[in-house]
Amino acid sequence: MVTSADSATEHRAGDLASMALIERVARGDESALAALYETTSSLVFGLVLRVLGVRLEAEEVLLDVYTQVWRQASSYDSSRGAPLAWLLTIARSRAIDRLRSGSQTRKRAQPLESAEKEHSTVANPEEAAATSERRKLVLSALETLSPEQREVIELAYYSGLSHSEIAAQLDQPVGTVKTRTRLGMMKLYQQLHSLHQGRSEKI
Repeated sequence: MVTSADSATEHRAGDLASMALIERVARGDESALAALYETTSSLVFGLVLRVLGVRLEAEEVLLDVYTQVWRQASSYDSSRGAPLAWLLTIARSRAIDRLRSGSQTRKRAQPLESAEKEHSTVANPEEAAATSERRKLVLSALETLSPEQREVIELAYYSGLSHSEIAAQLDQPVGTVKTRTRLGMMKLYQQLHSLHQGRSEKI
């Protein structure tokens, strides 16, 4: 029988483990971020999904949350709350931001749709050049991923395989495939942002 004292001890041990992971993340340890994601993402995703109500958007915000954790791990202060409370605060803030952003997007949807109907489907030289530039940025960003992360992302987005299909092909647990995919996408997001800024500064 599990007593309340046992439960409190387990909870405290979990907090200490998460604190140690956050400290390692602050030092740039990607494996610590993966471990933190594995142990906390289900609760974070549950909160985000309750706020947004749309699974696809919740998955995108989940990546935003752990991207923010990667950037701001050094700002975590254990005296102000437990690690999970910190993560859930970030998650709630990002989810509400997305909710508000989505509301504004819907307000602009009708005039945008009207403009799209009149827009030519043939890419002009400027659009073709922009597409080529984006492709180069993506390829450059992919090179920064670990081989394991790049492999699952390429199988998912270029071969169209699901997480379970990738897991079967690589003989890896589905959870491992999901973690590699999401952490890889998080790193891609960061790299693309940095590369885009670098290109913009040169113009």
